[in-house]
Amino acid sequence: MRKLEAIIEHADQQCKQNGARLTAKRKQILSGLLQSDKALSAYELIDYCKTQHGETIPAMSVYRILDFLESQHLVHRLNLANKYVACAHITGQHEHAASQFVICRQCQRVKEIDINDSVVQTLQQDVRDAGFELDGQQLEINGLCESCVKSSA
Repeated sequence: MRKLEAIIEHADQQCKQNGARLTAKRKQILSGLLQSDKALSAYELIDYCKTQHGETIPAMSVYRILDFLESQHLVHRLNLANKYVACAHITGQHEHAASQFVICRQCQRVKEIDINDSVVQTLQQDVRDAGFELDGQQLEINGLCESCVKSSA
């Protein structure tokens, strides 16, 4: 729990440096994402707030909060699943570049990973060669997590 509090405090300071406020409800939503190893939808976060904090937050408010957290680089939206995850780099452990996610197709566990810059550059070139232009560098890769591989063996 202390680690969670430290991460929330760091996020609060980051918001203050950006001239923004991490309100109590924003902290609740961020806490929900930090405590989950899976991506969560806005409606799953509504359920989390009701269960854990005894507070019902309207869906539109949750979406606004998620937009705010994303603008502060505290969460990422997984486009394919329309769900959100807390950024693995909130505490500034290293430089944050393009976000890459591995998503377990069985249990929906999500892990943010780093991919070598040369791989990203090669992918960008391959996309250009195919006649497309990337509108972002976020990759979402499906697979099976170690636990699901072991349980299916």
